[in-house]
Amino acid sequence: QEPESQEASRFRLAADRIPEVPFGLSTSPDVLSHYGAAANTVTLFRRVHNARRDLDLNNKDIDAEKITRFVRMNELRLVTEYNPVTAVGVMQSSLQLHLLLLTDKMSPKHSERMSSYRAAAELFKDKILFILIDSNLQSNEHTVSYFRLKKSQLPALAIFHAPDEEQDVLTLDEVSVERIQDFCNRFLQ
Repeated sequence: QEPESQEASRFRLAADRIPEVPFGLSTSPDVLSHYGAAANTVTLFRRVHNARRDLDLNNKDIDAEKITRFVRMNELRLVTEYNPVTAVGVMQSSLQLHLLLLTDKMSPKHSERMSSYRAAAELFKDKILFILIDSNLQSNEHTVSYFRLKKSQLPALAIFHAPDEEQDVLTLDEVSVERIQDFCNRFLQ
């Protein structure tokens, strides 16, 4: 309600930390009503899934760091395709655990694989960053070889813990929610 409140200043501080994400601040009841947003709330609109996430700023221990973390965690898509454009966002993610699906996007089974991969991503939201690596892109060849895989071994899952570079790889005949879930749970344990 107050553009000069503590909540608004924390919001502005978070906005300054993430210049690549457009931010807006409104105290207008008409604007809040139009978007169905409550006062003292950060509402993140996600274009990809036509979804939104809300963070209530009335909680006194929400600081600029938590707002920044909220935006970073929720700005990424459920599954982010890795390419030169998204590389920076992936590397700057606060999630330290990355699960990569290395696959051929031209495969007739691609949409089926992605459906299972997205469903599994829902189960590990806020824990693991799910990334798609298209093995057809020349820029992704180094990623495939980093995990000591050949194109003939794909599709495969590779899980990677950024701080200590611990990793595991699983080659698959079929990408299923259960196999992904088992693989992730084993690594987390």
